[in-house]
Amino acid sequence: MKVVTPKPFTFKGGEKALLLLHGFTGNTADVRMLGRYLNERGYTCHAPQYKGHGVPPEELVHTGPVDWWKDVEEGYQFLKDEGYEEIAVCGLSLGGVFSLKLGYTVPVKGIVPMCAPMYIKSEEVMYQGVLDYARNYKKFEGKSEDQIEQEMEEFKKTPMGTLKALQELIADVRSNVDMIYSPTFVVQARHDHMINTDSANIIYNEVETDEKHLKWYEESGHVITLDKEREKVHQDVYAFLESLDWSN
Repeated sequence: MKVVTPKPFTFKGGEKALLLLHGFTGNTADVRMLGRYLNERGYTCHAPQYKGHGVPPEELVHTGPVDWWKDVEEGYQFLKDEGYEEIAVCGLSLGGVFSLKLGYTVPVKGIVPMCAPMYIKSEEVMYQGVLDYARNYKKFEGKSEDQIEQEMEEFKKTPMGTLKALQELIADVRSNVDMIYSPTFVVQARHDHMINTDSANIIYNEVETDEKHLKWYEESGHVITLDKEREKVHQDVYAFLESLDWSN
């Protein structure tokens, strides 16, 4: 079975631009509905696809945060090159971490980190997430259980330097959150079992801006953009964006 690889997307709208960032082992489909919703309300939305994501897991392990950050920077630059002067950023999970990193690296209008980790999870827990992704991808390809088991055994022999680098990235961003002065809307799912949910409080308490909000979604899990309260998330992100002081 041929797997359709998720790709970057750009939904052209008005002069207000939004960079949308997906999570680790995720892809642009995670933020596509949010992008469509905001685009229908006049925003130009662009989402890059990180290297090694949305492709066979064997490719993921040969990439790392340096590659993905480059994709994020190129996504920001893409909007700049298209003539957008003012850019807000919204990211899920690892994308939320990158949205914060952008916040103290380049000028951004506003920041929406969604379920973004500030605590270092053990490599074991993160590795389990990678194995789940690998297994699900192989199922999606339509492979037999026997073939999947065989390939998974091989996959487990691959060294995963990515995870340590990911932990270092999170630690680095956490230590710089107090350098953020852009308005920030922290989105956190209550039933998020992938990260320590106290991360949301850390971000909210440590960003330097006075224009900050934290909202908990009581019925959602980690991939909040695809969960049962997603429409509420759409509305709240839109309301936050509309509250920003756009010059156009």
